[in-house]
Amino acid sequence: MEILLVFLTGLTAGLHTSTWGMYKDTPYEGFTWLRYFRSTIVAILLAFFLWKLIGLDLSTAAGVYLLWGSVYTSERAIIEIWKTFLRTSDQTKFFIPMQLHVFGRIVESKRDRYIAAFFYVGGIVLVSWGLVTLWHMYQAGNLPLNPYLILAFLSVGGWISAFGGAWKDAPIEGFEWFKFFRSPAVAYSWGWVAANLTDNFVAIALCSLGFTIASIETYKTFFFPSRPRGKFQGMPVKFPEMEQRRKPFVAVFIACWLFVIIAGIMAFMAPHQGLV
Repeated sequence: MEILLVFLTGLTAGLHTSTWGMYKDTPYEGFTWLRYFRSTIVAILLAFFLWKLIGLDLSTAAGVYLLWGSVYTSERAIIEIWKTFLRTSDQTKFFIPMQLHVFGRIVESKRDRYIAAFFYVGGIVLVSWGLVTLWHMYQAGNLPLNPYLILAFLSVGGWISAFGGAWKDAPIEGFEWFKFFRSPAVAYSWGWVAANLTDNFVAIALCSLGFTIASIETYKTFFFPSRPRGKFQGMPVKFPEMEQRRKPFVAVFIACWLFVIIAGIMAFMAPHQGLV
């Protein structure tokens, strides 16, 4: 039963990402099933890996909820690292380049991008190691800090997202204070939800950012479907038929949200003890 739940959790987290990505991009770059299922396949594989790595109990609704958010963040990180540092593709179709760029100037050298990827991934590893170390200190009673202050550290993913977005987008489309502080504020809120269900620092940190991305992308994609995303701003719609063909996929997206929302409600209804 747990294995089935791991599969379903990875499947719905992946389809969630696949669907909003497809919905916003296909009018500009077309649709292929391989591209659509790319995030889904990665998410399913990550679900089984993170289930064992983090040690979540999938016999509980809280475990399902926490795994969903953890998979979401990890899948997004892997895909974005691949797009930014490792993939070489035509960037002329984008208003904001997806490949690594410095103040709008694309880094063409593979060597330089690979070196940057090494340090970027190294930074993620160091942050993860720090979270595990802090968690062990907390469990041993050697971290005498207010839980809400600890939560501020665990929602650091929101700040990473804010600074990363500003670095990538602001030189091209300008800087917005609201957009900059939005991710940290939302990440702290989602971190609070996860921290009510567990004291696992890694799961809280991953869920904090995972649900932030899921909720903000839902808002941007489906509340303003006719507004072009930053990377396609000013670009022509090359596949106008996709504006109609993409609509049935909304049902898949809603089903994915229902899966994790129901898990979250069930988790709060059951006895639980978390960080806060």
